[in-house]
Amino acid sequence: MNKITIMIDGCQVETLENTTILEAARKAGIKIPTLCYHPDQSIKANCRICVVEVEGMRLLQAACSTPVAEGMVIKTNTRLVREARRTILELILAHHPQDCLQCIRNQNCELQTLAQRYNIRDNHFENIVEKKPLDLTSPGVHRDPNKCIRCGRCIEVCDQVQTVSVYAKEKRGFEVGVSPVFGLGLGEVVCINCGQCILACPVGAIYENDQHNEVWEAINSDKHVVCQIAPAIRVSLAEEFGLESGELEMGKIVAALRQIGFDKVMHTNFTADLTIMEEGHELLDRIKNGGKLPLITSCSPGWIKFCEHFYPDFLENLSTCKSPQQMFGALAKTYYAEKAGIDPAKIYSVSFMPCTAKKYECERPEMKSSGYKDVDVVLTTRELARMITEAGIDILHIAPEKFDPPMGLYTGAAVIFGATGGVMEAALRTVYEVVTGETLKNIEFVGVRGMDGIKEATVDLAGTEVKVAVVHTTGNARKLLDAIRSGEKFYHFVEVMACPGGCIGGGGQPIGTTNARRAKRLKALYHEDQEMPLRKSHENPAIVQIYNEFLHQPLSHKAHELLHTHYIKRSIYPLEGEKHPI
Repeated sequence: MNKITIMIDGCQVETLENTTILEAARKAGIKIPTLCYHPDQSIKANCRICVVEVEGMRLLQAACSTPVAEGMVIKTNTRLVREARRTILELILAHHPQDCLQCIRNQNCELQTLAQRYNIRDNHFENIVEKKPLDLTSPGVHRDPNKCIRCGRCIEVCDQVQTVSVYAKEKRGFEVGVSPVFGLGLGEVVCINCGQCILACPVGAIYENDQHNEVWEAINSDKHVVCQIAPAIRVSLAEEFGLESGELEMGKIVAALRQIGFDKVMHTNFTADLTIMEEGHELLDRIKNGGKLPLITSCSPGWIKFCEHFYPDFLENLSTCKSPQQMFGALAKTYYAEKAGIDPAKIYSVSFMPCTAKKYECERPEMKSSGYKDVDVVLTTRELARMITEAGIDILHIAPEKFDPPMGLYTGAAVIFGATGGVMEAALRTVYEVVTGETLKNIEFVGVRGMDGIKEATVDLAGTEVKVAVVHTTGNARKLLDAIRSGEKFYHFVEVMACPGGCIGGGGQPIGTTNARRAKRLKALYHEDQEMPLRKSHENPAIVQIYNEFLHQPLSHKAHELLHTHYIKRSIYPLEGEKHPI
């Protein structure tokens, strides 16, 4: 591609052909405002906030969609441009609620940031907001249609990345809006609760079901409140407090949770190691005894719901293992309750997850094998940050503390569960040594790492070639399952994560998550794995202990009773007024 020279605001800029004005300006350090633009999505050019003057062109041009040309002269900060942008902002604000102080995105809203940048203190247009009811039908994702600015970013991520397609534009002209299909609520359509639309939304129109006040109430009650932290939380929580991905020490998070008032602070990584033991032996059992192949992982609840709706013919392929979150919940009210001598009815189990679909998962009726609801409530990374902030905790300077036993010890294999390919790599580390009886010389299966949508590898297990595949996003899962269904591809083991990059890119992660940010989080997880003293799940002494004391062996009757589950076929044709069962 050839290089060309253009002028932006009087500065000579060298860039490549086919680059847009927006891209060229950003590389030159010139900030052109955007709203509908997203670095991981296609160009929409429908908000027009990025308009600039281009010499020789009669009208202002959208910088996000206008390609540069040799000798082009561009002005981004003229009076005409500033007034045009202010008018566009005022028109958007005229149809937007003015409740910034009560909004979940206050001080983290792209529209609010632009209004501040352009010093909008009054509006030439009357504020007219049609009061539409909130959509609170989903256990994971809520909507305020009054705040929608019709940018289309939620539509694209749901349709093009996840291929679930629950959003669509409705009506025309000034009445145009975005809503789930057929005008239904998110809980009434095939939404998988992945929350990628939340990360795409520039304002507070789509947000998580915020339940952190319920946890405050439990802490202030006579309940024995225990919590678990997912591996992807540490690397992303740092971003909520001004650090780079992975820079926040886990021990500081533990100390903060104790200071908040949790009675016991434990780690989902413990049951990630346990999942590897159960799922790894399930894989071996299917290979040896002719079970349904490929075995497909079941850790991602968004993926599970996608499979139930769109690929019910693959339900028998799903691992019967619960996710690590739900395994922890079941053991908190059985194994832990027994060891601690606490009535399980008194235990209140909280999960801190990077995922909005986990809120849906804990509400599934299957998740009560302990005789109680396995996990009482799930909070996202964002909700955890709110609790720490509300408590007035200076997490950057707090003294680190250690996790509580018996479910606080974990290995590097569990750490990488939060990355696409991590479950596969963790499983292979254990399965290889269980089958061969030999110690792995190199435990890093780099072939299943990275942000490629579909990754394949072949592993030699004592003379048996095991073919594996790793996919992230349900859009890529659809491609792979279609290939398996047609006979084009065959695998023994498949890992599926619903979200881009895996759990590190979940819908509960910090606002501003992009693929570039996801890549940094992946790097931080793999670095943590390398620093761990134990890096294989079967070497975790706490896992050995729980089998000796409680579960007896992988795939035992008790393990199946508490740690395994089943899934159901769901319709893809919602009827008005008829909700899909949780």
